[in-house]
Amino acid sequence: MDIRPITPFEPISTDVIPEGENWVYQVKWDGTRVLTYYDGVHTRLYNRRLNEKTMQYPELTDLSSYCTASSVILDGEIIALENGKPSFHAVMKRDHLKDMKKIERVRTEVPISYMIFDILYCDGEWVTNKSLEYRQSLLERIILLNKHVQLVPSYENAIQLWKTVENFNLEGIVCKDLNSLYLINHKNNNWQKKKHYKDLIAVVGGVTLRNGVVNALILGLYDRAGQLSYIGHAGTGKLKHSDWRQLTKIIQPLVLDQRPFINKPERDKDAVWIKPKITVKIQYIEWTEGRSLRQPSIQAFVNVSPEECVWEEDMHR
Repeated sequence: MDIRPITPFEPISTDVIPEGENWVYQVKWDGTRVLTYYDGVHTRLYNRRLNEKTMQYPELTDLSSYCTASSVILDGEIIALENGKPSFHAVMKRDHLKDMKKIERVRTEVPISYMIFDILYCDGEWVTNKSLEYRQSLLERIILLNKHVQLVPSYENAIQLWKTVENFNLEGIVCKDLNSLYLINHKNNNWQKKKHYKDLIAVVGGVTLRNGVVNALILGLYDRAGQLSYIGHAGTGKLKHSDWRQLTKIIQPLVLDQRPFINKPERDKDAVWIKPKITVKIQYIEWTEGRSLRQPSIQAFVNVSPEECVWEEDMHR
């Protein structure tokens, strides 16, 4: 088996939960999508953008401790808890690290769990052309559960699961057809996601300051012509005062004389424009008619190329 990372199968957004005997429902975890590759000797971890993350999650490199397969590709979500609930901000504390000493220190401060929900390859054979029902059964036979590795449960009652997601303020649910194949680098309505709250990755094109320290981000998305459009301000969320101070230093070499947006942002009079190099995950309630975010909240900075932050047709969902 030659370890070559692939782009995983993705769900499409929906407002209506699909129903039928062939549908099952899973919690959508607020973490980072990671595929695990094991060729019988080496274990490698890659995220959905094909960036290697093996070093960041050493708990998962001894694959034999949680899987009996001689070779395998697993698909799942790495999560970390904050106040007893999955937190994207918490898992990003691990995901961004590149220094082994820091990783060893932070792994005790931010324990992770790998929530496995699919399998692409097992014991020398691709199983992507098998049904989801078969693949889930295979996972149950080969995965050994431990404190860092769990299988994502599937439920038949979508309404009850959705109520649970609402009650615990979780990200949402994923609806899956048990007959569905695993289509690499693809998405279709065999997998559908319904979000309790919405989020996206945006580009930072400017900031505002208070007492010389950044206190809000001016956000944008690119259109298909490559132009950056303003979509809102965000000054609340999970950033601490130390994060704002660090960001104030980071933006210094990025300052521009003119705004990078094609449209005029609100409160632009006091804005400091910067080169659109920084990307951030934003949670929000909905889009306004003017294509700006309602109640945007900062979740974490991410290692995503600004060019990938493009307006998608299903973002209104």
